[in-house]
Amino acid sequence: MIKTYYIYIMSNFKRNALYAGVTNNLKRRVWEHKQNLVKGFTQKYQIHDLIYYEIFSNPISAIEREKQIKSWSRKRKDELIKTMNPDLKDLYGEII
Repeated sequence: MIKTYYIYIMSNFKRNALYAGVTNNLKRRVWEHKQNLVKGFTQKYQIHDLIYYEIFSNPISAIEREKQIKSWSRKRKDELIKTMNPDLKDLYGEII
C-alpha cells in the first residue's frame, strides 16, 4: 500500500496568521486544528482554515518542502497559496 503525505498551510478567519505543517492524514489533521486539539500557536491564533496543501508519496520530500515553505517570507507564502486558492477559501470541504 502506498502512503500519502501532505504539507499544508492553515490560517485564521482574518487570514493574518499562517501555520505550515506536514501529515500523513490531512483530513484528520485539519479536523484536529478545527477542534482546537492542536495546542500552542494554532490554538492561540484560532488557526482553523485549510488554505493550501500539496501531496507527496515520500515523507522526506514532504518534510523538506515544509521546511522550505517555512523559511519563506510571508509575501512568498501568500503568492504560493494564491496559485491554488486565489480566494483564500477554506479547502476542508474539498478534502472530506
